[in-house]
Amino acid sequence: MYITADHLRDQVIRPTLKYLGKWTSSSETFLLDAAIDAPDLGLFSARNDGLGLFHITAAQHRDLWDRYLAFNPDMASRVRGLASQRAFLSDPDSELQTNLSYCTAIAWLLYQRAGLAVDAPVAEEAVTA
Repeated sequence: MYITADHLRDQVIRPTLKYLGKWTSSSETFLLDAAIDAPDLGLFSARNDGLGLFHITAAQHRDLWDRYLAFNPDMASRVRGLASQRAFLSDPDSELQTNLSYCTAIAWLLYQRAGLAVDAPVAEEAVTA
């Protein structure tokens, strides 16, 4: 399967950020750039390590759930809503490889938690498609 940058932006990143209530043009561009060529921020592992589009390690994934989302139940519920019903329970890390929206949400939250993400959502009526 071949995914263009425009498809990734329009069909995955934008809808995921809107779903999380975190969409801005800057946040969308930031995540697209991170997916294409992850910035060297010391947050994610080398491009050949980790899982999925953003190369998130299993340790980073678990740490986000255990030390961040566990204390943010509303956001945890929203993120969990992106995951598949059964696969997440048996192998949560597989969602990073097979679920682009879930992987995007986890990447955004990792960047946000690290203080590296643009975090000022705009009003819905100001959002342009």
